[in-house]
Formats: sequence, C-alpha cells, structure tokens
Amino acid sequence: MGKKPDLTTIIGCAIGVGAVLAAMHFKHIHLSVFLNPAATLIIFVGTVAAVMNSFTMKELSSVGKLFDMIFNDAGKEDSNVEIIQKFFDLTVLARKEGLLVLEDEANRLENKFMKKGLLMVVDGVDEGYITEMLELDIESMEERHGTRASIFSSAGAYAPTLGVLGAVFGLIAAMSNINEIEMMAEAVAAAFIATILGIFTGYVLWNPFATKLKMKSKHEVLQKRMIIEGIICIQRGENPVLVKSRLAVFLQGNEQDQFSQDSKKD
Repeated sequence: MGKKPDLTTIIGCAIGVGAVLAAMHFKHIHLSVFLNPAATLIIFVGTVAAVMNSFTMKELSSVGKLFDMIFNDAGKEDSNVEIIQKFFDLTVLARKEGLLVLEDEANRLENKFMKKGLLMVVDGVDEGYITEMLELDIESMEERHGTRASIFSSAGAYAPTLGVLGAVFGLIAAMSNINEIEMMAEAVAAAFIATILGIFTGYVLWNPFATKLKMKSKHEVLQKRMIIEGIICIQRGENPVLVKSRLAVFLQGNEQDQFSQDSKKD
C-alpha cells in the first residue's frame, strides 16, 4: 500500500490561506498587493538564508523528505493494531514450536526495528541487552527527528522577524518619497505586506510543520516502545492473550475502538 495524503496538513494549509483571502475580500484588498518582489525576497529568500546559516548541508539534505512526511502518511507501515495482532500470532507460534521458528517469520517482516529485536531473541540474547540496544535505537531516532523538526521551528522564528525587517525597508522607502503621496502610500502598503508574509509563514506554516514532525516522531517512539514490550513478552513465553491485552495499553483514540472491534470478531 502506497502513501496517502495527510489530510490534516492539507486542509489546515487550505484553511489558513482561505482565511487570509476571505479577510482581504471583506476589507476590499486586491490580491495583487502580494505581487511584491521586495517583500517576497526578504521573507522567503531571507528565511532560507537564515536556516542555511543555522544548519549543516547534511542536516538540510533531508528537507525534501521532511515535506513528504508532513504532507503524506506512510501508508505502507503497519498500524499499532496490526502489530499487536502480529505479536499475538508470533507468541502462539513460539509457544507451540519454540523460539527458533521465529527466524523465518522475522526475516519476512518489513518493520526493521521489530525484525532486529526478534532476531536477537532467536539468537538467545539476554533480555536486558535487547532492551538496551533497542532503546538506544529509539534515542538515536529521537535525536535525528528533533534536529529535523528544529529546521522548521527555526524558520518559524526567523520569518516574523524578517517581516519586521521588510516593514522597516518599506517605511524607509515611504520616507524617501514623502513628497509623493501616491508612491509613499504604495511603500507603506508594501511594508505591511512583508509583515503579513512573515507572520503567516512563521505561525501558520513553519512552526506548525515543526509540531507535526514532533507529533509523528512521538507516535513512532510509542510504537517502538510497544514493539520492545512485545518482543520481551515473546522471549519470556507469556500467554498470547495476556500479551495482546498488555500491548493494547499503548493504543490511543480510534486505535482502541478498532482493537475492541477486532477482538470481538476473534
């Protein structure tokens, strides 16, 4: 199954832009006011420059992938409910035929984190070591995700400030044409356009994008901690039904409803 659009991001961006356009309509402001090269350069190019000055090229090389994560859900990944069902099946299999039979099952998994843990169980690695190694994986992932999210949070901090800079430029231009009322009015309008663009991109796009990445990272961490718990349960040879109930604690919101419905079917 391929990726599917993240509707919350798409709808959120559409509502944000729509709100600005509606406000402009009610205030009888023509859309052409945004066709301002100076304001666009200061806000967008300035923000890019500030971000590039803050991060290394290696860190910035993932920006394209980050936009993909923001606007799409990784549809190919198993849901938490599916992972719990998988652990139930693996626990039943391990209790019937032993841990060694899990090697072939593990090698068929697309989830690399789960595969790594199961193979360590098959190899007879100590429970404490398995937990430690998998937790280190999570910590490393959190560090990477934190750095990536900070790219957008930094852009969100810089853009409004650059909007103020653009406003100052506009006011300087207005003062330079103080004897030309029409030119002065255009310069003042352009000054406020820069401020609007800075605030809008900072607080409607970049900062929310950073929050979105942090939330997706949080969900991934929770899923991996659930996987660690499932792997340890298999190693201990716990009852499959109890394992399923234990892992259900990690489910949230609609996942709980889906789990309840699937359990009734079973």
